[in-house]
Amino acid sequence: MRIHYLQHVAFENPGSILKWAQANNYPVTATQLYNDEALPEVSDFDWLVVMGGPMNIYEEAQYPWLKAEKAFIKAAIEANKVVLGLCLGSQLIADIIGGKVVKNKQKEIGWFPITFFEEAKASPLFAFFPDNPVVFHWHGDTFVELPPEATVIAASAACQNQAFVYQKRVFGFQFHLENTQAIIKDLIKNCGDEMIPSDFVQRPEEVMAHPEYILQDNLWMAAFLDQLKLLVEADRI
Repeated sequence: MRIHYLQHVAFENPGSILKWAQANNYPVTATQLYNDEALPEVSDFDWLVVMGGPMNIYEEAQYPWLKAEKAFIKAAIEANKVVLGLCLGSQLIADIIGGKVVKNKQKEIGWFPITFFEEAKASPLFAFFPDNPVVFHWHGDTFVELPPEATVIAASAACQNQAFVYQKRVFGFQFHLENTQAIIKDLIKNCGDEMIPSDFVQRPEEVMAHPEYILQDNLWMAAFLDQLKLLVEADRI
């Protein structure tokens, strides 16, 4: 199984997903869009991971590669690839499939619980999550008005649309299960000006005070990827 990922800024890479791929001996390739690297052929990979980033999906004038990236993700979906979008990546997918991306009522930055809906809990992809798992957030936008083929599967107190599944093989997570301690440190270093404390924005010291959350999130990401691999190999999705 060949994994390719799209990276938007130097400080947000796939983190624990890379460790999972290495442990399974899966080849991984990448396109660093911020370096204007060329996109591969869709036939060159089996799974596509679309990373987060501080830009917004509608900032094509400032980030002209967004237009080509959207066309590329659309082609991957149409080619029946497994596609996983994280934060900005989930918003890009939502836009591509006909949803809308808008400003959320408030920013959500730090460690906050989400709730998976009953439909998600019935799936082996998410059944192992406990009630109200605490996950990492860093977003100001959100996706809304998804098409009927997409199912929203999770929410939080700050954001009613936290995750969705589209046509069984495409996944959008507004939250981050992949982030390592190093990535979170770099996020604070590069985007810390956004961390104005509020009900759903924690201070840097609060965010960095929970290495146990990072470890648990990474374990959940690995469990999700393990289950996804099994379903794909069994041709059940």
